[in-house]
Amino acid sequence: MAVGAMKVCVTGATGFIGAHLVAALVKAGHDVRVTYRDKSRLERLGGAKVRTAKADVLDKRSMKRALKDCEILYHSAGYVAANPAERVWQLNALSPRIAVEAAAEAGVRRVVLTSSIAAVGPTANGKPVDENQPYLASRLRLTYGDAKHEGEVEAVAAASRTGVEVVIVNPAYVLGAPVYRSMPGETSTRIVGNYLRGRLPAIVDGGASIVDVRDVARAHLRAAKRGKPGERYILGGHNVGWVELIDRLARLSGVHHPLAVIPREAAALMRRPADLGLPSGFLVDPEAYGLMAARWWASSRKAERALGYRYRPLDETLGATTDWYLELMESGAFDDYGVSRMALLAAGMRAGERFGVVRALQAAERRLGRRLVAGV
Repeated sequence: MAVGAMKVCVTGATGFIGAHLVAALVKAGHDVRVTYRDKSRLERLGGAKVRTAKADVLDKRSMKRALKDCEILYHSAGYVAANPAERVWQLNALSPRIAVEAAAEAGVRRVVLTSSIAAVGPTANGKPVDENQPYLASRLRLTYGDAKHEGEVEAVAAASRTGVEVVIVNPAYVLGAPVYRSMPGETSTRIVGNYLRGRLPAIVDGGASIVDVRDVARAHLRAAKRGKPGERYILGGHNVGWVELIDRLARLSGVHHPLAVIPREAAALMRRPADLGLPSGFLVDPEAYGLMAARWWASSRKAERALGYRYRPLDETLGATTDWYLELMESGAFDDYGVSRMALLAAGMRAGERFGVVRALQAAERRLGRRLVAGV
């Protein structure tokens, strides 16, 4: 091993962040072991030279075996979804405690826990949130954010009982291309893919802090080395609205699909489809409206100061994400995908553009002083 290298273990290694984390660790010369449940998914590591250990993050015994002789555990396993709720809670709220307890029994001194900006919450006053914000996002009733927050609480409590050092990192909205570029889509990148494929009819006028997956991966290594036990570090980036994001995508890619802009005030009603006479889950999961309507703007000053965290220009990140999706589209990766309600509505928006609907919306924008259409 290289000077300063360590024996480390990574859970969630075949995920979007996890695979980039493994690549960064290998590049830095560390002896990397990854856990897996399905061996076929290891191809997502892109051929990285690692050791493997079959383990379930919900089973402490198998985790303890996987952690034998390791010095640091990067617990990046998680489940980015709202349903099924039981699985969301098991992987995001329960597994961090199991990981810390297994680390303690295996003699691992430090755990770097991958949490999320969803565990911190969105801005309530337009100012970027920081690590000291009280968790108020439970008012939004977002399963994923609540579970991630609970996972932090459980991990810190287990650390206080066992003496293991736990450092938490909270990535914001992560974009970029995966290590295994043939993979047809990550949860956080689907807004880009759906736009480019003409399957996104509308966006809610919220926003997010956009960060590159490569910068997030490297920050994990810095957190392991410099992070203070019991502290959390937001890994944010560029605070932009979804409207601005779509407009940038259109400019960078040359792909122009008109999207309706749903006012944030309407999102609460959209989360209650029954009030509109629509079935639950019509078009998208109701929680998606709550996520998109909020402004997940964040400050990374603490990580910049304590960890030396830096993030690249937004257009570089969007360009990498766009280039990857365009490659997939050209290769026919989506040819077998069926037609969804979302795709039909998006086609309706494009048809409306030919009949002057978009021009009418743009004229109304000037009178109302707010965006009604994006992507043109």
